[in-house]
Amino acid sequence: MVPIVPPPRSSPEADGHAQWYARELGWTTAGTSPVRLPTGLCFDVLDLPALAGHAVLRRVGRTGPVARAGQRMWFLVAAGSADEVPGLLDWLEWGGITLDLAAIGAGGSIAAPVPPGRTGSPPGAAFWLRPPEPRRTVRAPLPALAGFGNRGGDAPDLVRLVDAAATECHRARLAHARTHLRDGLPDNQPLAFS
Repeated sequence: MVPIVPPPRSSPEADGHAQWYARELGWTTAGTSPVRLPTGLCFDVLDLPALAGHAVLRRVGRTGPVARAGQRMWFLVAAGSADEVPGLLDWLEWGGITLDLAAIGAGGSIAAPVPPGRTGSPPGAAFWLRPPEPRRTVRAPLPALAGFGNRGGDAPDLVRLVDAAATECHRARLAHARTHLRDGLPDNQPLAFS
């Protein structure tokens, strides 16, 4: 006889997080530990290194919600935008350049950041830098292409956000390469680029 093992129980904290997302934002959640937010339903995500993400926040005034998880940053954009990112990168002449930039759309998910104002999250848990607005207020639209989920042109521009993200990802990659190149040179030898 094979014993029947019950499914793992979720923690009260995880249940509270899932309820907050459902009640305050109307977002679907999945899983229990950690709670996950499916992408492609209410939003898609631009995923990039936190170093590049902070530079993007300084360059681009208006964005949608932004979260940080470890050394990664997530910019929430209009649902369906992930499908547009590869074409945008080509159009912006970033195609063929290795960037640490990913677009997560339908079928993907991210770990749900700890709801704003909640404490006691485990180390390394995702948290909001710019939290989403509750649905009882008029929500600011997510970055989108003009005419694509962009209500009357009031949404932050997806093209500008993707261009800034690509630029900052490339700068972070070059800085990382330069640091490692410098690490291999004697102290008195300057870097030379041709």
